[in-house]
Amino acid sequence: MGEELPETLLTNVHEILPIRPEQVTCRGSYSYYHYFCDGVADMGWGCGYRTLQTLCSWVQYQHKNNCAPKSGKSCAVPRIGDIQSALVKMGDKSETFAGSKQWIGSFEVCLCLDYFYDVPCKIIHVPKGNQLEQHLPELSTHFQTCGAPVMMGGETDNSSKGIMGVCEDPPAMLVVDPHYLKDKTTPASSSILQDGGWVRWVELHELHADSFYNLCLPKLNAS
Repeated sequence: MGEELPETLLTNVHEILPIRPEQVTCRGSYSYYHYFCDGVADMGWGCGYRTLQTLCSWVQYQHKNNCAPKSGKSCAVPRIGDIQSALVKMGDKSETFAGSKQWIGSFEVCLCLDYFYDVPCKIIHVPKGNQLEQHLPELSTHFQTCGAPVMMGGETDNSSKGIMGVCEDPPAMLVVDPHYLKDKTTPASSSILQDGGWVRWVELHELHADSFYNLCLPKLNAS
């Protein structure tokens, strides 16, 4: 199983953004996982794993606040290899998946949060991106009542995204993008992420209108 939370990862990176009047955001702390953050060269295929790890870190922080899994499972954030092995063990993937560079999406994230932490999730399937606005009220309610960050993946827009909040006017999502690759000579910082567009409000018209999207909503209340 994965190691304890790395101290070098940035936390709560969305908090540097200016507050929007109508925004609702996740509650509780998380660590920002991104390409190559643990030395695994996952560029081009690892974004779903990194978003899952970010969500796992949020669950881990909840566990540190006395919300441990009922089964007594570890609270550690799983490594990419742990995630692949778990999906094989669950029967969702064949044995050739372990050690591969195959990506994962919202459904696999749902399976893994339940497998590692006994955290159930809800999947919202949005047939077309131009229908996302219809689901903002449900996402807003999720952040208000539950507080957990959300994972979003898509079809033609198949880049995994961490969704840390929503705003209904103008309609937008607060995206934490795992595709960031740190410059070897420059320490990562929230301001660098903001300046590079890795953490930002994405208005819904920027997303692919004809791509379907799947959102994974963890059903663990913030402590």
